Amino acid sequence: QVQLVESGGGLVQAGGSLRLSCAASGSIFSINVMGWYRQAPGKQRELVAVFTSGGSTNYADSMKGRFTISRDNAKNTVYLQMNSLKPEDTAVYYCRLVRYEYDYWGQGTQVTVSS
Repeated sequence: QVQLVESGGGLVQAGGSLRLSCAASGSIFSINVMGWYRQAPGKQRELVAVFTSGGSTNYADSMKGRFTISRDNAKNTVYLQMNSLKPEDTAVYYCRLVRYEYDYWGQGTQVTVSS
């Protein structure tokens, strides 16, 4: 069982930045997918940015150039640096880890971008 704990959310003005962290209770060295998704009110959960097996990254088109995913294997932590935030980035941001047939989600952290 892996526990994921997100932190770093909050209220920020449009154009500002936030850095989210996702700390895993176990190693993140060997994963199939690990990264960030988000869900805005009344909308489906969507991919933001993830690492895939082999270390490749995958970003949603609307986040490319503004968001950067990174990881620290020694700390079992994945980060999401979010720059140039827009009101439409307002959502609950979730961390996800997939390893083999196991699929883990964090509890989410709220990001609110004011105009």
